[in-house]
Amino acid sequence: MNDREFFVERWKQEYPIFVRVFRALPEGRLDYKPHEGSRTAGRIAWGLAEEVRSVTEIVETGESHWANAAEPSSAAEIVAAFERHGRRLTALAEGMDDAKWMSPGKFLAGGQVVFAGPIRDHCFWILFDGVHHRGQLSTYLRPMGGKVPSIYGPSGDESPAG
Repeated sequence: MNDREFFVERWKQEYPIFVRVFRALPEGRLDYKPHEGSRTAGRIAWGLAEEVRSVTEIVETGESHWANAAEPSSAAEIVAAFERHGRRLTALAEGMDDAKWMSPGKFLAGGQVVFAGPIRDHCFWILFDGVHHRGQLSTYLRPMGGKVPSIYGPSGDESPAG
């Protein structure tokens, strides 16, 4: 298995976990944050959806221009956007050959290149950053009044032993 095939396998395993965490967000609580210096739950979730959208643009066009788009007002809208972009990334990754995987890509913000490298590096960057922020978001769920879903096994909220 090469690293492209490994990415596809990992993404296909991680994607439904992202969706479970997003679906666990209680409606009307996207403004929750545990500390004044923290991002809101909605900002984190929307940022994850936007990251996946961004990496699909890099795969399709070779670059993405980040713009801090206003987040939707509902968790359902964020879930729908993430699912749409996630399905697109899955299809693109599955159809990519090794030459495309190693072709150059750029991530820009404010007209400045933030990161440039092979599409491979962008895909892994977004996957790893996403897993990090998903973990962050999962710690918000209980204080928001939600339940933590299974991530890499049953959570305390799903286990009969609690």
